[in-house]
Amino acid sequence: MLKKLSLAILYMGIASLIYLYGEDILDWFHQSDNIALIALMAVLMALFPVIPYPFVGGVLGAAFGPVLGGVITWVGSTAASILMFLFVRYGYQEWGSRVLYRYNSLGKITELFERNAFLTIIFARLIPFVPSFIINIYAALSRVSFGAYALSSALGKVPAMLLFALVGDSLVREPRNMMITIGIYVVFISMTLVSLKRIKRRIAVQSLQRKI
Repeated sequence: MLKKLSLAILYMGIASLIYLYGEDILDWFHQSDNIALIALMAVLMALFPVIPYPFVGGVLGAAFGPVLGGVITWVGSTAASILMFLFVRYGYQEWGSRVLYRYNSLGKITELFERNAFLTIIFARLIPFVPSFIINIYAALSRVSFGAYALSSALGKVPAMLLFALVGDSLVREPRNMMITIGIYVVFISMTLVSLKRIKRRIAVQSLQRKI
């Protein structure tokens, strides 16, 4: 009980600090050259998304360019997802179950998850309208191993995090390239959705064949 209470107090405390000083932190991103400290702040801002993380990624891309900015954005988001996974799996499973209970649509991915959790997590990360924290909680409450979760999350987050940094960099240096970047990402997401539908259809056919 003490462990859960301490984690809750720490979580609320950090969230409050980011809420109060979020804009100052973003300004500091532009001025600081301490990459390790900036990466740590990126982790905290992804873990406590008082400021939408795509905006944070855009600021990092504008400040450090698409490559370094993208890497920092990816590190922040991936590390935050892993911390949330550990937070739920080893401390707050009851809270995680209550959160998931509100999302009836999760039933649609359950069969995919049971067949291949690794690929399902990657696909879920690639689709931008799937809430990241829901994926974290769902995986934490499942039987997927920590290693498989961490690797699939890290791989699945690469395109979106790179996009945020590229958009931020384009806004500062070459605004015309921003639409090209977004267009390429839209095509990529469309291909991902088509692939996901094919996999779901294949699983449905296999399930029907087994019943017959």
